[in-house]
Amino acid sequence: MSPDSLDSLDGFLRTVRDDLGLDVDTPAGADAALADLPGWDSLNLLRLVALLEESGHRVPVHRLLEAHSLRDIHILVKEHG
Repeated sequence: MSPDSLDSLDGFLRTVRDDLGLDVDTPAGADAALADLPGWDSLNLLRLVALLEESGHRVPVHRLLEAHSLRDIHILVKEHG
C-alpha cells in the first residue's frame, strides 16, 4: 500500500476492503458505525493501525479508539499525515 492510496476516501476504503478483507461499500460504508460493519472487531483495528504505520501514518491509537466510522478514521489519517 502506498501512502498516496490513503489520501482519498475512496482509496482509504479500498485499502480497508482489500487489506483487511472487510466488505465495505464505497463511499456509503464510510459513514456506517464501526460496530455495524460486518467483521469489524478489535483485531481489525490493530491490523489497521499496523497498516497505517507501515504507510507512514502515525495516528494516535487513543484517537482511533474515539472514532465512530471509517470516515472519522480517514479524517485522522489526513490530520496526522
